[in-house]
Amino acid sequence: MPRNRQNEDSILRKISDRFPSSSWKAGQSIALGIGDDASLFRPKPGHETILTCDWFLEGTHFLRRHPPDAVGWKCLARAVSDVAAMGGTPRCFLLSLALPETHAGRWLDLFLGGLQRASRKFQCALAGGDTTRRNEILINVTVVGEVPAGHAVLRSGARAGDLVYVSGRLGEAELGLRILQQSKGAPSNKSPLTKKHLYPEPHLALGQWLAKEGLPTAMMDLSDGLSTDLSRLCAASTVGAQLHIIPQVQLQDATLELGRDPLQLALHGGDDYELLFTVPPGRAKLVPNSFRGVRLTAIGRITRNRELLLKKNGRVIQLTPSGWDPFRE
Repeated sequence: MPRNRQNEDSILRKISDRFPSSSWKAGQSIALGIGDDASLFRPKPGHETILTCDWFLEGTHFLRRHPPDAVGWKCLARAVSDVAAMGGTPRCFLLSLALPETHAGRWLDLFLGGLQRASRKFQCALAGGDTTRRNEILINVTVVGEVPAGHAVLRSGARAGDLVYVSGRLGEAELGLRILQQSKGAPSNKSPLTKKHLYPEPHLALGQWLAKEGLPTAMMDLSDGLSTDLSRLCAASTVGAQLHIIPQVQLQDATLELGRDPLQLALHGGDDYELLFTVPPGRAKLVPNSFRGVRLTAIGRITRNRELLLKKNGRVIQLTPSGWDPFRE
């Protein structure tokens, strides 16, 4: 019996059937969606448009044995986190997908299920994209977002004396990745130890609230690790920083069993998608201890000297950016 072979049109139909752009609220920003040469986006009056894109590559960002629905969820969550970091609201996204024919059936169905859940959760509708065939799975997501004109929070506004804050606990996603790497067979998508790695939650509401209140002088999301991303924020603002407390992953027993130091995970582990932001000392009292159940911690202070320092065991040491870098050997 001949195989039921897929072609590009059948794959596009499968995708468009999952994402009817006019069927829910977020789709209202799409004047013309899937089915034409390009899409038409309808921006809100008085808003600036945020554009961001993100690669998600097999072998680099995920393994073929990762749950397909987690791959679908995470490829959108990663890109949406960039919109959260500017205090914006995601509106729609473009999906470019390359995959082998062997994964155009069940794997694609599960992938689209996770992507559809993320699309609804983040109120970010699919507007279009492209598909092609390739031996490995390559995913690129472009997100279009909006922010009230003049209210986008940039990386470049931090000033000496500002307090440095992070949301959540750092190192949890890296710990989840280490657990998956040492496990046998397909990873579980239900373990609390791996949830943050598989299903990250971009902090959209927090970013929007901070921007609306005008609290941050600078903000970005933590995708490549605190040591690397904070150095980027400091470079953009031509400042330095000294850290004195890091909210670490609490699973110390599991961490130690894997030969990982919780502090090193928190400093250099990637994929947390927490928010890193700076606030003038006179406004720090307006920052709550938590926001909708997410802990907010002052971890240090911005300095004039363009150095990244860490106070550890009563000593101040140089902190070298050692997070994720795809070009590092």
